Amino acid sequence: MEAKEIISHFKSKETKPVYFLHGEEPYYIDQISDAAIEHILEDHEKDFNQTIVYGKDVDLNALQEQVKQFPMMAEKQLVILKEAQDVRDWSALESYFESPVPTTVFVICHKYKKADARKKYFKLIQKNGVVFESKKVYENQVDGWIKTYLKSKGFTITPKASILLIDFLGSSLGKIAKELDKLSIILEKGTEISEVHIEENIGISKDYNPFELSSAIAHRDILKSHKIINYFDQNPKATHITVLIPTIFSFFERLMKAHFAGTNDPKQLQMKLGMNYYAAQEVIKAKTIYKPKKIAKNIALLQEYDLKSKGVNRGAGSDADLMRELIYQLMH
Repeated sequence: MEAKEIISHFKSKETKPVYFLHGEEPYYIDQISDAAIEHILEDHEKDFNQTIVYGKDVDLNALQEQVKQFPMMAEKQLVILKEAQDVRDWSALESYFESPVPTTVFVICHKYKKADARKKYFKLIQKNGVVFESKKVYENQVDGWIKTYLKSKGFTITPKASILLIDFLGSSLGKIAKELDKLSIILEKGTEISEVHIEENIGISKDYNPFELSSAIAHRDILKSHKIINYFDQNPKATHITVLIPTIFSFFERLMKAHFAGTNDPKQLQMKLGMNYYAAQEVIKAKTIYKPKKIAKNIALLQEYDLKSKGVNRGAGSDADLMRELIYQLMH
């Protein structure tokens, strides 16, 4: 089942006795468990029929007794086991998973990693309940996710604004959704969200950010790159060297792939490399400036400075000094 389908079933009260939610992306696991709390029971039923426990502290024998109980003045009881990845031994619940109580909805939230599908308890849940894997969303997929999420709320977004969000928040869907929800409250429905909206309401500078630094390096714009580093030096909370270096590394990694993609058409490159159209245009322009041999040297250089940023053979100087030194070598 997809997350939307499970949530739809919760809304219509068409439930299975066990839901095992696992995977690297916590966003959908949280969405489903929140929907269970919101929709499976009526408010007046929750005091006696809703139980939430946590994997680190739970007594599985006591939990088994809980899930076997019948609801009080309600059709169902809801039991949620959060942080289930902390449970080491599931054997105490295997007999329950073999024959779960139909009047209990048992939601298990196993976040940040996949569970072992070879285990007996996992196979029993597959047979008698629902297993949902919340797969990791990679950075090249986040742009499409942002557009889809905003479309569902009646908004659109410019390519540059989307890149700003991804550079600032990474691929954490929970963090991105939280910021987009803020914008959807502030802005009028139907608005195209721009980098100005991002700057004014989220606090990411449209001119001084990791993406703009990568863009300056892509165009070999020494003056602009040093302006951005100076801004970061004066505003240390804006970003950190450990964010900047991976962003620049990703740019050169895409640039190397673009050299061997066999096309200079932004749309084709967008599809082949899984980036948005704006980023594809940037990469095509940069291909004329950085040849594969230089890109390979720059990738090695970035790996070296990544270690330096973490204290390995760093030497004297601030983070800004380290970045200035790195950028000079990348461009020359």
